[in-house]
Amino acid sequence: MNYLETAKKWLMSILDLGLVVVALAVVLQVLFGGAVTFVGGDVVANVIQLVNALGSQGLVGLVAVGVLFWVFNRK
Repeated sequence: MNYLETAKKWLMSILDLGLVVVALAVVLQVLFGGAVTFVGGDVVANVIQLVNALGSQGLVGLVAVGVLFWVFNRK
């Protein structure tokens, strides 16, 4: 059972790091435009596309947003 707790802590740390990297990429792209070379893609457009996809799904999208909100604010 201790292995599962260790794996859970590692995965939560990786998820937290990923959220920080995405937030940094969004801020850099907003400040410097699409020409940020080390970001590697259009992060803002991808986030907007995700929000539009969830918004167009009605109740299913609302539930998905609720689950994502719960996952990110569990601490």
